[in-house]
Amino acid sequence: MTELELKYGCNPNQKPARIFMQEGELPVTVLNGKPGFINFLDAFNSWQLVKELKEAAGLPAAASFKHVSPAGAALGLPLDDALKQMYFVGEIPLTPLACAYARARGADRMSSFGDWAALSDVCDEPTARLLQHEVSDGVIAPGYTDAALAILKTKKKGNYNIVRIDPSYVPAPIERKDVFGVTFEQGRNDFKIDESLLANVVTENKTLTGEQKRDLLLCLITLKYTQSNSVCYAQGGQTIGVGAGQQSRIHCTRLAGNKADLWQLRHHPKVLALPFRADLGRADRDNTVDLYLSDEESGDVLDEGKWQSRFTVRPEPLTRAEKRAYLDAVTGVCLGSDAFFPFGDNVERACRSGVTAIVQPGGSIRDDQVIETCNAHGVAMAFCGMRLFHH
Repeated sequence: MTELELKYGCNPNQKPARIFMQEGELPVTVLNGKPGFINFLDAFNSWQLVKELKEAAGLPAAASFKHVSPAGAALGLPLDDALKQMYFVGEIPLTPLACAYARARGADRMSSFGDWAALSDVCDEPTARLLQHEVSDGVIAPGYTDAALAILKTKKKGNYNIVRIDPSYVPAPIERKDVFGVTFEQGRNDFKIDESLLANVVTENKTLTGEQKRDLLLCLITLKYTQSNSVCYAQGGQTIGVGAGQQSRIHCTRLAGNKADLWQLRHHPKVLALPFRADLGRADRDNTVDLYLSDEESGDVLDEGKWQSRFTVRPEPLTRAEKRAYLDAVTGVCLGSDAFFPFGDNVERACRSGVTAIVQPGGSIRDDQVIETCNAHGVAMAFCGMRLFHH
């Protein structure tokens, strides 16, 4: 098949819409549903991410995409009891691939609502059961077991988008894009991301552990498929905060850092102990946790007459001082940036979220200032030398 009709373009009024090959056959087969334009943008970008992540780390990988950027990306490492509770997977048997998707989806559950999922390996039954209970638009994988496919076909009243991709497909080296009737052409970004990019450690702290190297590479591969400007925080084999598409680098760092902080605070004993009503769905639980942790709006869910719709008993609030004290104890977080840091303020903000290792291209006229800021905080920073803008 060389052509596939789509549901519609970026918006419902943009018809007709299709994907097609100028030469050869399409590398994808739609097994269920009718994906749209943005669905396939998410599918192809997320597939490239998980494919490269598995090649770099040697573990199953998964991604959760929204609006052509990852809300989360992760490796198939085991989950501890706190993560199982945070990700609502406590009673589901987990394979490494299922762990990867649980982590990717759990990185930023608010942003992942209605996501497109990507899996590096054949989708198995435990992973399908995770997807079954999440609000999701579709999934791309190199294959599906019969049991997994049967489960996924029950989603969205039988209309869930299920796409199989040929894992051996290699795209043409030149890519083109039409904007305003004008065709742009460039070489495909096939830049290989591996551990050699972490060799140039420019700070006084030269030590990067094996786990830090893994997480820094995770950051770089994630950034390669994130709308620029972008910054990514990672810990424990998964992203915990992605700041995408901001015009200012510091705004990327703050946005991603705020998401990382919320991920950390979901581990807080008060959050894990929230007495949710049994009839409260997981999406409403996510919204409730977000409101509970919000400095501006946390009172809303605890007000008299409101808490009763969410909790069996009124929880104690988590104060700003308690949050700050908890976050001050966080350490071991890694950070990547898709372009150089122009000022040391990015490092200052990153350190407030427990960052101890950074990778960025370098090349700013203020590199010395950024390095000095890292040295003041004992942070190890590598210059990878290559910008990773994505549009």
